[in-house]
Amino acid sequence: MHATLRIWRSEPSGAGQFTDYRTEISEGMVVLDAVHRVQAEQAPDLAVRWNCKAGKCGSCSAEINGKPKLMCMTRLNQLDLDAPVTVEPMRTFPLIKDLVTDVSWNFTVKTSMRKFTPRAPDAPDGTWRMSQRDIDRVQEFRKCIECFLCQDVCHVLRDHQEFEGFIGPRFFTHAAALEMHPLDTGDRIPALKTTHGIGFCNITKCCTNVCPEHIHITDNAIIPLKERVVDRFYDPVTRLIRMFR
Repeated sequence: MHATLRIWRSEPSGAGQFTDYRTEISEGMVVLDAVHRVQAEQAPDLAVRWNCKAGKCGSCSAEINGKPKLMCMTRLNQLDLDAPVTVEPMRTFPLIKDLVTDVSWNFTVKTSMRKFTPRAPDAPDGTWRMSQRDIDRVQEFRKCIECFLCQDVCHVLRDHQEFEGFIGPRFFTHAAALEMHPLDTGDRIPALKTTHGIGFCNITKCCTNVCPEHIHITDNAIIPLKERVVDRFYDPVTRLIRMFR
């Protein structure tokens, strides 16, 4: 059985074009397998980033038939192989070569955020006491593999570069993991409102829809953070209390 992969190939000038590769496939193969076969047999200079091939490292993010996905988790038998399978790099980030993009901006953003700041221990032995319910609430956010597919599909990051400072869904999730942590004492709400631009998110859930770890980014992270910003800065009762204080 054969399939045609239409892969984006870049040029040193920065331009590029799609190139079709007809390759043999077998049962159980994923898109990354087919790309590796093309690389081994037809295009040894094809650049592709990958690591674990198990959906846990987030390295092989790409856009497959126009949708942000992990190549290692997209099975060929789930695609229409009568037509070429389009494989291209994430559009939101600068292109390095072929399917590889420069995602270093994300790590710069992370260093700009307030770090975990634990409260003093509760017990004489230097340990803390936490309820299981509070732990379960933030555990979901720890599943993030930093594939940055949510960043790639976010229309604010993709189409509105004028919104400088907007950190995107990945880091709103990171902020939620810290803000909701039962031990953390850091206050990130003012920064979320001003520096990080959470108000620009219009909660379309596009980030949630592409998350390979099925994290409820919009419902469990972004919306609760938006509510905290509203309570702090726009709720009239809260504003009156602050005035009298």
